[in-house]
Amino acid sequence: MTTEVVLTGTGVPHPRPGRAGAGTLVRCGGVALQFDAGRATVLRLMEAGTAPHALSALFVTHVHSDHVVDLADVAMTRWIQQQLVATGPLVVVAPEGGAARFVERMLDPYDEDLALRVAHVGAEPIRVDLRPFAVPATPEVVWTSDDGTVRVLAVAVHHEPVPDAVAYRVETPEGVVVVSGDTRVCQEVEDLSAGADLLVHEACRATALAPLIAGTTFETIFSYHADTVALGAMAERAAVPHVLLTHLIPPPDRPEDADAFAQDLRDGGYAGRITVGEDLVTVVLDRS
Repeated sequence: MTTEVVLTGTGVPHPRPGRAGAGTLVRCGGVALQFDAGRATVLRLMEAGTAPHALSALFVTHVHSDHVVDLADVAMTRWIQQQLVATGPLVVVAPEGGAARFVERMLDPYDEDLALRVAHVGAEPIRVDLRPFAVPATPEVVWTSDDGTVRVLAVAVHHEPVPDAVAYRVETPEGVVVVSGDTRVCQEVEDLSAGADLLVHEACRATALAPLIAGTTFETIFSYHADTVALGAMAERAAVPHVLLTHLIPPPDRPEDADAFAQDLRDGGYAGRITVGEDLVTVVLDRS
């Protein structure tokens, strides 16, 4: 058995052809875990071969729209698929605060549609199994598979002024994956990455583009994302053998644009393997 990590979306709020909204899928045997659900997540999940009804749980990193806009679609599609495969409500693990409140309210605009579907086909009303957790300053377990072989830890990260943002660490028998969510380069993710086989981290070319964005709105936006040069230094300190870049700012349109992301990490001192993410890129972990 292996652990697979699939990027279901590498994009940002500004849409780009071929790049769905933020999302990462981790599969290990019968366990399938989705982290965030940006635009078109349902379509990418189907393309990756994991339908919404097959998800064991969905984890939210923070409440920004580009990370949660497709969450209702995942929940409703799973519910509709219950007509064919009965797998129960979607489990959503989210930090307390804005993210959990979003999950509680996300189906409200669809109440009439959902009621009509229940009346028409006699289905059970839709349910979402929300499991909120207090945002921890140090890593804490927030989810464990039924057989105890897979567990997920969370820790607070630095995406201020966005509150209650977290990164996740997935531990399986075949490997360890860290998913950063949106954050500045920070000690919390560095510590969370100790012993990890793969770091899935957002990437922003803030240093390289600083002269171009000075005095613009983008300077403010870039300030709470992970600079690629600093990320390279952090990944080298953490001794992570493979970094998978996602949530790419700005999205690369040409091979040389993607190469520039990798070069930034090299400039920061990183000597390990770098993959500049594209949608549906898959990394297989197998410590055996």
